[in-house]
Amino acid sequence: MRILILGGTTQASQLARVLATRGDIKPLLSLAGRTQNPLPVPIPSRTGGFGGVEGLVAFLRMERIEALIDATHPFAAQMSAHAREACRQTSVPLLLFSRPAWTAGEGDDWTEVASMEDAVVALGENPRRVFLTQGRLQLAAFAAAPQHFYLVRAIDEPVELALLPNHKFVSARGPFELEDELALMREEGIEILVSKNSGGDATSAKLLAARKLHIPVVLVARPATGDATEASLLAEVLRWIESHRAAP
Repeated sequence: MRILILGGTTQASQLARVLATRGDIKPLLSLAGRTQNPLPVPIPSRTGGFGGVEGLVAFLRMERIEALIDATHPFAAQMSAHAREACRQTSVPLLLFSRPAWTAGEGDDWTEVASMEDAVVALGENPRRVFLTQGRLQLAAFAAAPQHFYLVRAIDEPVELALLPNHKFVSARGPFELEDELALMREEGIEILVSKNSGGDATSAKLLAARKLHIPVVLVARPATGDATEASLLAEVLRWIESHRAAP
């Protein structure tokens, strides 16, 4: 069974490791190429875009893909939209494999917003020490509020970093431990945290640290996923694969 996995997440790597042990499945992992040194995976992979919906449709047909699993980042809205449309045109079954969104608990001080521009507004006018953990993209939005100090954490240094006149960059890859997050926020005097609602355990320690330190959080909501079938557990994905296998 030929399966295309749109990856770049922990979920994609996890699935790749499991499918690598299956002799009855031929998986291919596709990466966008935004991370300079992605973690190695034990299955064949490709890097780069497809050329929009038309290119993805051609790829699915050329490679005779029998199922597509979208395990991209929850905020990779364009790629996910292209996957939905390409699968509609080719009748290739599609599954969205995504970790559950974070939800606020007791002691959390969260402001949920719809976009990164709204997150900038939520910071307020008075200068604050801001911890940006939304990844390497969309930093340009914060150039509209140069009065703040920004601690920026990402795997690779963002090109847009120079747009922030008062900043410090930390290169790091999760998972992150609670004690490390507490120490970092204390050392940098962080007053507010900005994050996308990516979900999962790898980076959730920052939210626990913010709760313990009584630091408010601005959380950007996920984009809509359309009508795609969704799964959040590996076992659910494997059952879905079996349900879409061709009859012998």
